[in-house]
Amino acid sequence: MPSDVHAYEARATDADLADLRARLAAARLPEAETVPHDAPGARRWAQGVPLADLVALVHYWRTGYDWRKFEARLDRIGQFRTTIDGLGIHFLHRRSPRADATPLLLTHGWPGSIAEFVDVVDELAEPERADAPAFHVVVPSLPGFGYSDRPATTGWGTEKTAAAWVELMARLGYGTFVAHGGDWGGNITTVLAGRFPAHVLGIHTTFAEGLPGAATDGLTETERRWAEETRHFWRHRAAYAKQQATRPQTIGYALVDSPVGLLAWILDKFAEWSDTEDSPFETMSRDRILDNVTLYWLTRTGASAARIYHESHNALDPALRVDVPSAITMYPRDIEKYPRPWAQERYRRIVRWNTPEAGGHFPSLEVPGYFVEDLREGLAAVLAAPR
Repeated sequence: MPSDVHAYEARATDADLADLRARLAAARLPEAETVPHDAPGARRWAQGVPLADLVALVHYWRTGYDWRKFEARLDRIGQFRTTIDGLGIHFLHRRSPRADATPLLLTHGWPGSIAEFVDVVDELAEPERADAPAFHVVVPSLPGFGYSDRPATTGWGTEKTAAAWVELMARLGYGTFVAHGGDWGGNITTVLAGRFPAHVLGIHTTFAEGLPGAATDGLTETERRWAEETRHFWRHRAAYAKQQATRPQTIGYALVDSPVGLLAWILDKFAEWSDTEDSPFETMSRDRILDNVTLYWLTRTGASAARIYHESHNALDPALRVDVPSAITMYPRDIEKYPRPWAQERYRRIVRWNTPEAGGHFPSLEVPGYFVEDLREGLAAVLAAPR
């Protein structure tokens, strides 16, 4: 291991966990939402997280949830830290035993974390099938997220983070690698591929933003619906992004001080952005979502994580082009879906385009088995493409 990379163990103190339980027990809650409690499906969530759902989850978080299991899971994968440009970066690193393994960088987004990938790392590194591709898997925590340091100055946007990821992979001995990401991780993966093609062999992403002002002429009916759904999302459902892009410090006080406030702020997105009808727990583990929220809570990163919006909201360079091989998957219930003709204006070597029948914004948690197979097939196409 390089001398500037050291092993790391995440350990919350018993006092911190007791404080969390005490705050949950003392939480002050509002009255119930004023929508019919028997409203079907998404209508029940029309004003946000329903009170009954939150009360039940808070009770479980306080009395049944076990954070120590998640700490042990991170230890089994392998945790490390290194300092890049003066900022401590935390990451998971699972080397494959296979001699033919390819280095793979997985980047999460908001309101996710490394918790998004803990259930797929082992299968990617050491697949059950001998004919499946294997990967040396690296999963960094974004600056200001989890056990990475919280930046004390401006500047840690997607461009600087992408450059830091190239340095991180080099320190691990990976001069070239493939990369995957969704949400902010997809944005960063796009920057990686566009800015550092000598290091990035190719990418797989669930985020493939086209260029500003793209026309709808020539789009299929499905593609027109995607474009309209994406526009509707940004016009009517993106208040969280505008808040975090303009006043992350203000919302940050609530997110760092109140575990119930933090839980509601994040759970709302897991519900609204997933391929579910009435609850995110239809497809995602209650424990894994609480692992994600508890990680934000214990590291006090509600404000610092929100600042990625202040640094990089609408900042993807319109002139940026991706010329490395790209595999793109558009899950049907994701919040941003871009028609292939739009994506092709930026990603100029799309070697695989996939539109699954199920899945939303968090596919590694919602449909982990499918996610692994799709990622493998996409990266296999990327690696098979002519250089």
